[in-house]
Amino acid sequence: MASGKRNRERQGGSRTRIEHDLLGKKAIPASAYYGVQSARAMENFAISGVKLYLYPDIVRGFAMVKLAAARANHECDRKAMPARVLKGIEAACKDLLDGRLHDQFDIDVYQGGAGTSTNMAANEIIANRALEHMGHRKGEYRFCDPHDHVNLAQSTNDAYPSALHVAMLLGNDRLIDELNRLTRSFRDKGRKFARIVKMGRTQLQDAVPMTLGQEFDAWARSLQDEIGALRAVERVLCEVNMGGTAIGTGLNAPRGYAARCARHLARITGRPIHLAANLVEATQDTQSYVLYSSVLKSLAIKLSKICNDLRLLSSGPRAGLHEINLPAMQPGSSIMPGKVNPVIPEVVNQVCYRVIGSDTTVTMAAEAGQLQLNVMEPVIAACIFESQMLVVNAAASLRINCVDGITANADACRAMVERSIGIVTALNPVLGYETATSLAAEALRTGKGVVDLVREKRLLSEAQIRSVLDPRKMAGTAR
Repeated sequence: MASGKRNRERQGGSRTRIEHDLLGKKAIPASAYYGVQSARAMENFAISGVKLYLYPDIVRGFAMVKLAAARANHECDRKAMPARVLKGIEAACKDLLDGRLHDQFDIDVYQGGAGTSTNMAANEIIANRALEHMGHRKGEYRFCDPHDHVNLAQSTNDAYPSALHVAMLLGNDRLIDELNRLTRSFRDKGRKFARIVKMGRTQLQDAVPMTLGQEFDAWARSLQDEIGALRAVERVLCEVNMGGTAIGTGLNAPRGYAARCARHLARITGRPIHLAANLVEATQDTQSYVLYSSVLKSLAIKLSKICNDLRLLSSGPRAGLHEINLPAMQPGSSIMPGKVNPVIPEVVNQVCYRVIGSDTTVTMAAEAGQLQLNVMEPVIAACIFESQMLVVNAAASLRINCVDGITANADACRAMVERSIGIVTALNPVLGYETATSLAAEALRTGKGVVDLVREKRLLSEAQIRSVLDPRKMAGTAR
């Protein structure tokens, strides 16, 4: 790692400190909390422009893992982790948990090395901040070293995936909170539209009557099921391999450290964090990411389907279904005056496509692991954290800018029911399938309404017509 040098040099007009690693010396900005290995990663991985600090859950996840590790190490070996060093690390981790110094994680989310750069950034930033809390200067690593103290009894191969698990749990909370708000918005509309009868459709053809409220309630339920799946999959994220170190054998970790670390991490996170039963297996396995990503994909599919429906139902206003009105958010065309497009459902559709594609990337990256480690975890992390962020933002926009402002065109809904051939289905039990089919065919051929034909042929009395063909009764809402 770096030496404990304090000497500053003038280079390019800015104050620096000199650190070194196995590749040699390197000048680091004196004000920086990151160190030499982070600096090399910044140079090596100028890939996406998406930096770690844009995903604060990653930073907080590492702070929690490093804090748990420091406390476990102190309990196992107070000589290796003295109380004064522990106190400095605890204060530094608290700073990260409070949102400070996140800008120091200036490394691209895409990186080689199986996450070593991210782990070392956490080690260096925590060490240098701990040094300040201990009354020392950045870079005085003999008092608190990134490797010998912050990374004590750890490897990137157990600290990195454990931190990612914690970070995904944190992001999942925000995702579920936003989805709950969106679900409530759909339910509110379901109650508001409960008495508006409309035509249900299967295969884009008229089916049988329902209420607009039932349609919105169904969307709410669909999202609620996905929220349940997101909660259920947290179980696999609560399993960690801390203490496995390099390949799961626990090399360089003291006896009892792994169990203590998991217990501390559970207390810090407030989650049922527990140690994997087989640390060798857990260190090479990435199935937890696959499972979580698949739930995100399922959510994206449901959300995209809902947006497709919203766009269909609002199509028109004169030449489409026009059963609902979406809020007008912006002019829709540079050439067609007065055109307004369903831009919010459209952007949510696009987000969903991205999430579905990211799940494919996660699948391929998980399959690409060899032997005792999967080195593709950084791209898995990049995909999942991006998906979480995109869906949170998209769900919020859909709720605020679309669903909350939807209004119904009750007259248009009612007119479609009255004109529809679909209500003939209700005649099956009364007239039989053959007669009902004949009525439907004649209605299509002549343009007459089904009810008109029933009256014309005197197939039912007026009382029977009112009873059998009551749209609210057919929708299951008549009392």
